[in-house]
Amino acid sequence: MIVAALIAVTLLLAVLVSDVAALVQARAQLTTAADAAALAAAPVTFATFGAAGTPAAEAAAFAEANGVILIECRCPVDRSWASREVAVVVAVSVDLILLGHREMRRGQPPSSVPSLWATRHDKSKWIALEPPVQQ
Repeated sequence: MIVAALIAVTLLLAVLVSDVAALVQARAQLTTAADAAALAAAPVTFATFGAAGTPAAEAAAFAEANGVILIECRCPVDRSWASREVAVVVAVSVDLILLGHREMRRGQPPSSVPSLWATRHDKSKWIALEPPVQQ
């Protein structure tokens, strides 16, 4: 009887660990995909840079390449060289043994994109440079 109870508890713990591992993996996947989507959309807000579509289309392509779907892209197009912010929300479906099918979402907080940028030699800070003067 005790052996059967220990086996049941061990199986329950194994299932719980499996679900937690799936949630951690999905969260990491969402974070990576949100970062990639936001970074892919940011340059397209300035100019096309060879991209075929809009910033949202570019973000969706990078989200899909990372196994998630793009829910929202706050990436307004501004052809000036002014600084701007880009933010995305992505989602992925996770099948858990105990909790069933779940959808997880992750939003990337707006990240500031300077007009032109360079890094210091220690790469600790971004330095925004002035846009080129048109003559």
